[in-house]
Amino acid sequence: MNDNELGEKVKELRIRIGLSQEELAERSQLSLRTVQRIENGETTPRGDTLIRLSIALKVDTEELTDPNLTEEPKGERSFLAILNLSALSFIIFPLLGIIVPLILWILKRDEIEGVDETGKKILNFQISWSIIRFIIIGTLIQKFMFQVPAPSYFISSPPQSNVFSNGVIIFFCAVAFNAIMIIYNLLRALNDKPVIYQPAFRLLK
Repeated sequence: MNDNELGEKVKELRIRIGLSQEELAERSQLSLRTVQRIENGETTPRGDTLIRLSIALKVDTEELTDPNLTEEPKGERSFLAILNLSALSFIIFPLLGIIVPLILWILKRDEIEGVDETGKKILNFQISWSIIRFIIIGTLIQKFMFQVPAPSYFISSPPQSNVFSNGVIIFFCAVAFNAIMIIYNLLRALNDKPVIYQPAFRLLK
């Protein structure tokens, strides 16, 4: 296997499990530049570097060096797409956006490559944005139930109705951003690209 073939193999495996080059570099404890040079066929990983890459990519070193050992399992791409799409269920009921991906992740994380990593990213993102929406809703309820007119000497204080309206707008913007990120990553999954669910708390690592 020449350098270009090995670089393509590393890239293919990296994308399959849903890692960016930066994440692969972090996992393998290699520099980002080294990962980029390997994938571009500019250098050949040997010895310790090859072992680090194989561990980070969750494969045997033979799978990196043998061109006949990486066939994409049938249905892998479609399941990853379904996993991403399942997060949109939050539109029906907020917690479904966490529950449905969680169930799919638990069922297939050990059977299909890429599901474990992708599932963690989706769940981290969905949990993070569920918390954000909960905070916004809690603030809106507080504003609605405990409206206290501003003292007359606070001439510049905004009307409570404006504050509430702005809060509603922020809430729907958060919902829209959540949905757009899911659709964006669905398209990335269909095109064999690693998903990018940011910003999000790293609750599952």
